[in-house]
Amino acid sequence: MTNRRVFILQSVIGTSALASGVVMAAAPLVAETDANAKSLGYVTESAKADQAKYPKHTKEQMCANCALYQGKAGSTQGGCPLYPGKEVHSTGWCSAYAKKA
Repeated sequence: MTNRRVFILQSVIGTSALASGVVMAAAPLVAETDANAKSLGYVTESAKADQAKYPKHTKEQMCANCALYQGKAGSTQGGCPLYPGKEVHSTGWCSAYAKKA
């Protein structure tokens, strides 16, 4: 009986550890070639935004200070609801930029 209890306990602990590892894994970064990213003019570096196509863009605008950015302050990347399941560079930019209040 003891071996069975130990096995069940180890199975539960092992499964929990695997599940928490999956949750903690970082989401992939959005690629500039991604269809949604292309349609929004997303670039990984705000300075690379097409100024002719997006004349209202300024170099101060970047994902890190956008209202949609879900990364922690000081992080290099974070989530964005425009790119579900992926993360954006904090220095990135797209045409959906909205200044954080």
